[in-house]
Amino acid sequence: MKLDFSFIIPVYNRPNEIEELLQSFSKLKGDIPFEVVIIEDGSTLTSKAVISKYQSVLDISYFFKPNSGPGDSRNYGMKKAKGNYFIILDSDCLLPSNYLIEVKKSLVKEYVDCFGGPDAAHKSFTSLQKAIDFSMTSVITTGGIRGNKKSIDKFQPRSFNMGLSKKGFLDTNGFGNIHPGEDPDLSIRLWNLGYKTKLIPEAFVYHKRRISWSKFYKQVYKFGSVRPILNLWHPSTKKITYWFPSVFIIGLLFSIVLAISNVYLPILAYVLYFSVAFILAILKTKNLMVAIKSVLAIIIQFFGYGYGFLKSTIILSLSSKKPENLFPSLFFKR
Repeated sequence: MKLDFSFIIPVYNRPNEIEELLQSFSKLKGDIPFEVVIIEDGSTLTSKAVISKYQSVLDISYFFKPNSGPGDSRNYGMKKAKGNYFIILDSDCLLPSNYLIEVKKSLVKEYVDCFGGPDAAHKSFTSLQKAIDFSMTSVITTGGIRGNKKSIDKFQPRSFNMGLSKKGFLDTNGFGNIHPGEDPDLSIRLWNLGYKTKLIPEAFVYHKRRISWSKFYKQVYKFGSVRPILNLWHPSTKKITYWFPSVFIIGLLFSIVLAISNVYLPILAYVLYFSVAFILAILKTKNLMVAIKSVLAIIIQFFGYGYGFLKSTIILSLSSKKPENLFPSLFFKR
């Protein structure tokens, strides 16, 4: 099968990010043809001027549409794309020079209609970005729960770095209007149709994660909130591991209460866990400040995800209303 790649990138008021991403496109190795499809999702600060600088260097298609969210914008881009295999990226990503070589090599060796790649922190990232990257990708946090290892039986690609065949897109109609959560929902619907997914570990991107502490909390809170909705839609995909962040935070709060009452063993278990996280962060980043912030990022991540998951689970169990009516902020209207 001949692979014709089209990169699909929605963007919303982020011309600086698009410029950095296009710079990384211009440095890709391997002499593999590809097109770049950029979808401006109702931005008031457009990327038009930036894109015009690269149209002589890259095969770029640029579209502007009313704001309807990243999932719908990706669908729009895939309908417009010329290729037969789409690679979906977030605008805050950078590509290493061998990215497309690794993707093509893996698909030629073992073809699947949907793949995902991991993310990493570039050396130029801030200490906050590196700390959040550690928290989001480490095997001792929800990075392990998300399934970023080969041992996971079914890998759920994430849309910041995701490949999807044109056939898979046409058979599923692409992404739904939930956000976040549109990417695991698509993966599950692909499985239900008999498609396979896989992780390509070598096809990583540098994911900038344009966030402050408050934005990070809001992001992971939403991640936790959508998972019970996905469990409701796809009951066969429920896993006990999705409860871990909620149990972790409840246990931490009880441990603090017990410590006040001079019962220290439970809190010592948490001290041990955070000590291990700190050491792993030091070993990975070689930076004391990043390691300290990594511990804080883990606490925020577990609390945000765990609280969102628990709250969403309770609300869904007590109401007969549709998730779209209970959680309107998690759904885009098309």
